[in-house]
Amino acid sequence: MNLIPPLISQGHVQAAVNGCLGLITLNRPQALNALTLPMIRDLTALLQHWEAHPVIQAVVVLGANREGKPPAFCAGGDIRFFYQAALAQDESLWDFFTEEYALVHRIHHYPKPYIALMDGIVMGGGMGISQGARLRVVNEHSKLAMPECHIGLFPDVGGGWFLGQCPGHTGEWLALTGQAIGAGDGINLGLADVYVPSAGWAGMVAALQMEPQASAEHVVATVMERAELAPEPRWLHERSGIDRCFSASTTAHITQALEAEATQAGTWASEALQSLQANSPLAMARTLELLRRARTLSLADELRLELDLVHRCFEPAWREAHSDTVEGIRALAIDKDQAPVWQPADVASVTVDQVARSFLSPWALSQHPLRALTP
Repeated sequence: MNLIPPLISQGHVQAAVNGCLGLITLNRPQALNALTLPMIRDLTALLQHWEAHPVIQAVVVLGANREGKPPAFCAGGDIRFFYQAALAQDESLWDFFTEEYALVHRIHHYPKPYIALMDGIVMGGGMGISQGARLRVVNEHSKLAMPECHIGLFPDVGGGWFLGQCPGHTGEWLALTGQAIGAGDGINLGLADVYVPSAGWAGMVAALQMEPQASAEHVVATVMERAELAPEPRWLHERSGIDRCFSASTTAHITQALEAEATQAGTWASEALQSLQANSPLAMARTLELLRRARTLSLADELRLELDLVHRCFEPAWREAHSDTVEGIRALAIDKDQAPVWQPADVASVTVDQVARSFLSPWALSQHPLRALTP
């Protein structure tokens, strides 16, 4: 019985089987294991294949490390590809997001234990392929973030849905600022489950790869026997201020609340304000609307909404018009001048109509590329 289907990502996804356990390694370490379309297709093929085989009872996903450098589980999607595809009007850009969102949905509904080893950088698409895990494992090197507003995008891959479930208005704070959080805050905010210190990490991975794995329960026990009490959450004591500021109705009002808070509370509000001032005003307005809509949606409906929204983010490039997303990627990763020109230029200039039009679907529901997703 062939338990590993043919893979197309040229080694950027590696698969192995140890007893009842299927192991997936993201193997693009020099790019921080950022996801490409072939990688998404390999991940989908593996999960689909293993779901059908009773021999496989659990799945573990981890990222390959860079020799002598800080670890990265997955830093997100390949934004250079996004930029090049948008400028070239390459339709594979839509394939990327459609198939990535379908993969996210599959992970959230996977019938077998799926365990994500979230070592080091876990951002964007890395959060997408880990948040649906039955067990989300972190250590002191874990840095969890959804920084998409910094490139004129929005927290996608289900981000509106899972950030919307964070307590209070911490989801808005994480989404709009892109703030990276560690293990303690990740567990406290419901974005991680188990803390395994890095001192025991290599042993845990080696055990999963080499020691006999006879059942899903044994796989889970291999992780849990190394678990320890997580560090104190860094941001716990700022929760009341975060809720006070990020409960405001618009990004302009949130900015005003942070300005007032910064004069009284100091560091955290000042840092948040700096992040908002650097981000795309339109992206932040879209993000706030997404989170607040997502709280009443199923994951499937939220992912369909995300695909509508991501189409509006990149579609202007097909008309050779301005796209904040294309411009944000240019400034961060292409020219690296860190000087994006946003349109509109400030939060006060973003209109309700601009935001509303962003959420209009280009497809009838019966024709939507993600119409087959179930709640």
